[in-house]
Amino acid sequence: MISRLCLILSGLLLPVVANAAPAQRVITLAPSLTELAFAAGLGDRIIGVSAYSDYPPQARKLEQVANWQGINVERIVTLKPDLVLAWRGGNPQRPLDQLISLGIQVIYLDPQNAQQVAQALEQLAVYSPSPEKAKQAAADFRQQWQALKLKYRREKPVSAFIQFGTQPLFTAAATTMQSEVLNVCGAKNIFADSRVPWPQVSREQVLSRHPQVIVISGGKPQKQVIEDYWGPMLSAQVIALDPDWFSRAGPRILLAAQQLCPQLAAIPEG
Repeated sequence: MISRLCLILSGLLLPVVANAAPAQRVITLAPSLTELAFAAGLGDRIIGVSAYSDYPPQARKLEQVANWQGINVERIVTLKPDLVLAWRGGNPQRPLDQLISLGIQVIYLDPQNAQQVAQALEQLAVYSPSPEKAKQAAADFRQQWQALKLKYRREKPVSAFIQFGTQPLFTAAATTMQSEVLNVCGAKNIFADSRVPWPQVSREQVLSRHPQVIVISGGKPQKQVIEDYWGPMLSAQVIALDPDWFSRAGPRILLAAQQLCPQLAAIPEG
């Protein structure tokens, strides 16, 4: 494999230039990074993406060079990118180190909150053929996020449980972007105090904290599953959010908040 890569690379590699701009050939290694790149004006420069990169719609036509099984280093090298966007929290490090050692520029974008989504857009501005588009996207994101925070602030936040799955039962702690979506909409995450970002919890732990709302990702079928799971034990309202909006650390996390906030606002303050 390495010998084949060396043959492919022979005479093709250029020295990495710090903060090279704009990028001509871009590869994104997570769906959220694909969305960030398009929002920053790099859409026409993207030549490869990861599996499940389905937004915006034109991303579906791009070649997939990574999936849950790993990163296709040989194919990436063949495509001759001058910039690879990687997700430190989800992409395996070894193939990324291999790309770097071969002279390919890799930058890591791993937003953990709304402010970092805006910062990621600003970071991509230097690589974008339309840097003002990236900067404006960041400014618009910040403005709309702040507007939601001001509009939906509550004196007494709604107690909410973020639920992922049933067997096992997982949730999200305060350090996650999903918990921040609750906060901006006037809710309090009942497991915000967890020491790990994605704790496994028991049914008894949830019941003891008396959530008024259960927030899930999915549609009507998933909502029905959760309602059946809790049955008469818990009278909390189940709110289902678009899974892509709620799960991806990209610009559309704003849409998840815009979907959730009005539904929480309809719950009277107790």
